[in-house]
Amino acid sequence: MEDAAVLAESVFGTTYGKTANGLVRYSKRFRIKSVIDSTQAGKDAGSVLFNRTANIPIVSSVKESIAIGAKTLIVGIATDGGVLPEKYRPFIIQALNNGLDIVSGLHEFISDDPEFSKLAARNGSKITDVRKMFRDRKDLFTGRILDVTSKKIAVLGTDSAVGKRTTAVFLSDTMERQGINSVMIGTGQTSWMQGFKYTIVLDAIVNDFVSGALETVALQAWDELHPAFMYLEGQGSVIHPAYPGSYEIIGALHPDAIILQHAPKRLFYDGFDRFRIPPIEKYIKILELMSDKKVIAISVNKENMTPQEVQSYIKDTQNKFGIPVFDPLGNLSDIAGYVKDTVNGP
Repeated sequence: MEDAAVLAESVFGTTYGKTANGLVRYSKRFRIKSVIDSTQAGKDAGSVLFNRTANIPIVSSVKESIAIGAKTLIVGIATDGGVLPEKYRPFIIQALNNGLDIVSGLHEFISDDPEFSKLAARNGSKITDVRKMFRDRKDLFTGRILDVTSKKIAVLGTDSAVGKRTTAVFLSDTMERQGINSVMIGTGQTSWMQGFKYTIVLDAIVNDFVSGALETVALQAWDELHPAFMYLEGQGSVIHPAYPGSYEIIGALHPDAIILQHAPKRLFYDGFDRFRIPPIEKYIKILELMSDKKVIAISVNKENMTPQEVQSYIKDTQNKFGIPVFDPLGNLSDIAGYVKDTVNGP
């Protein structure tokens, strides 16, 4: 694992900092030594995200991160359109001047920038644009996904940046710790950064080849491991006005069940405050019609909710829909057992 700092200036702990947030929560590819966000410097990254210490300090500068041991700088912001904020340039320049490698998942490629590429060449730094690694994939869909007998659980959402990946990661990890062979199928740049082997970056691939890429990576996991379960990371939302997603995953991978991720306090799509999020019933109906499978549980994003509001929402929603509603940042032993029993049948 490489020692890394995550650049999340002014966005750590927000939806725009979801890449940084995910890496602090879970990473097998990088050892996260610090987070750069001058607006929260002096705090522990874990206390910001999940109210407990992670021993990952939040600092103000690249210089401080280097002193802590960073060898790589990861761009941890996820902007609309995937563009690099202008105020991030000085951080990247300082990192390159000090010989750090750069990793970015943005649509705007760091390695295509003349200033950055010149500095990298001069100082022996490596620039990795994660989406560039996947943009030329041209896998053809074959239909062989029907030969896979793993139970495939799609974690889909009512919005973008709502916690789909986190729920998939933690549920798969919980099953693994229970001795159940489970694999995470990643579909975004953060999953690659977190070190999940069976990952594609869905929105970097030409549309005609998305289904083939999804099938190929799932088949690779099946051929190599024959896991009992596959957790499929969702992207966007099925009726999102800017980031529609879900059908590619349903169509290509034929999930056996769906877990729906929802933030009850969000009234509008993240970043699009003219577009109201429809009632959760609409998503359940659409996803079940599309997949011919059931939404078996609802995972709650607790943003802007008090503990009492979370518990009340869980109780009321379970009563309303008759399925488990759970906090993905809590103890997932019971929900993992429920998923196993539900999709395996009596």
